Amino acid sequence: MAKSIVAALQIGASPSGKAETLKNILQYRQAIQDAGASLVVMPEALLGGYPKGEIFGTYLGYRLPEGREAFARYYHNAIDVPGAETDALAELSRASGASLVIGVIERDGSTLYCSALFFTPEAGLTAKHRKLMPTGSERLIWGQGDGSTLPVVTTGAGRAATAICWENHMPLLRMAMYAQGVDIWCAPTVDERDIWQCSMRHIAHEGRCFVISACQVQPSPQALGLDVAGWDADRPLIRGGSMIIGPLGDILAGPLVNETGLVCAGIDTDTLTQARYDFDVVGHYARPDVFSLSVDTRARQTVKFIR
Repeated sequence: MAKSIVAALQIGASPSGKAETLKNILQYRQAIQDAGASLVVMPEALLGGYPKGEIFGTYLGYRLPEGREAFARYYHNAIDVPGAETDALAELSRASGASLVIGVIERDGSTLYCSALFFTPEAGLTAKHRKLMPTGSERLIWGQGDGSTLPVVTTGAGRAATAICWENHMPLLRMAMYAQGVDIWCAPTVDERDIWQCSMRHIAHEGRCFVISACQVQPSPQALGLDVAGWDADRPLIRGGSMIIGPLGDILAGPLVNETGLVCAGIDTDTLTQARYDFDVVGHYARPDVFSLSVDTRARQTVKFIR
């Protein structure tokens, strides 16, 4: 039987910046080893930060100078891929024996991307996925990914893929990933709501796969010294809710709320065949004579130099 331990690491980006956040992540090496985890999923925008409540000085039709300064600070707190931070995470993967999926803010030229990076103990940085569609005002600060970063990575726990936060709500993206034979669906997020947990259970049940949802946890604006418009100053900005779900939608572990820590569960990927007996969304329960999906996996480049 293909049994293993998987985990979600619920942790938040440090207000002090990416160096402190990375330090906090690396401190979990022993806990990951002690848990015997083969795969650990970490939240969206963990390295680089999710600036909840920040408006970056933008109003319809104009932008304020202080907003440009805020973006510059955010840009400098992002990471290069590959870079020093990915080297440290590759070493964490090697030393702990666990594959990692982690949400980062990736710096590429003058554009930022909300990305998820894959690490394996054997190969280090293995693949990345760039969020295809930033949500709402996220589009002010992040570029869009393309079809060239839709990987499925073989880990010690099974074949893993990822969708970041609300792109989990994109039905066609889900179909594209299911068609690649996903065993474990990794969902880095900052969505703390109960309805998000419903979505995670739905994806597990729809894709007949295991789902690991890893959410950031952040204290209240008051504790962080922030003034967030329209938000209760005493209410946590992000309360977590990380969880692990089985292929019939059953909750295996979590949700963990308002604290940091590892959420762990044992899984057995051999049971996926049983789960798909009555529902295989890209197999016997599909209707290719009626519906079909084309996925463009080419990398999109603005400028091409042909020599």
